[in-house]
Amino acid sequence: MAESLDTVFDRIVVFDTETTGIEFTTDEIIELGAVSLERGRETGSMDLLIRLSPGRTLPPFITDLTGITDSQLASEGVEKAAACEAFCGLLEGAERPLLVAYNAQFDLNFLYRFLRPFGRAEALKKPRFLDALTVYRDRRDYPHKLCNAIETYGLTDAVNSHRAVDDARATVQLLEAMASERDDLARYIDLFGTHPKYGVSGSRIASVTYRPQPYRRTKPLYELT
Repeated sequence: MAESLDTVFDRIVVFDTETTGIEFTTDEIIELGAVSLERGRETGSMDLLIRLSPGRTLPPFITDLTGITDSQLASEGVEKAAACEAFCGLLEGAERPLLVAYNAQFDLNFLYRFLRPFGRAEALKKPRFLDALTVYRDRRDYPHKLCNAIETYGLTDAVNSHRAVDDARATVQLLEAMASERDDLARYIDLFGTHPKYGVSGSRIASVTYRPQPYRRTKPLYELT
């Protein structure tokens, strides 16, 4: 993990979700994967399938995308409360935690709504946030999917499988590659780039600064006013 981030944060948790769709108000998390790191070393991880609410089934396109099936969720999935506690456990004890995701706005909206019914949304108050997608948009032209970033940086060991823990570990490798290229990742903390035309997707996060991220890369987002 980038040395500059390690000097600021005592724990970095990189996470990813797989969901039933893109609407965090109505769709559900079906897989939650995360890796926690301290001083660049992995200290914990989670990779859990999560059972759907009673009466819900997976849309076929989600099964096609992820390979996850209704029968898998029923037989291998855990209850939402158990997944909630497992995730919060990765943050417990950290004084200066950082939460990282690729397209963090999407994942954090889902995560907050997932934790809230169990009274654990407070776990998201202490961490600072880093969106790896915002950094990548500043580095390379469209397209900006995680698979594009993996290919661009030649991350042969990374896999964008649309399975949560694989994508979280791929994001760890991407952060390391981007930091090696230019170690300014700390300047993107709590700074999310937004679509220049459509603005913020989902609910705004109070601690995050949102700035339109131009298609033409003339200067880093943190230097734009």
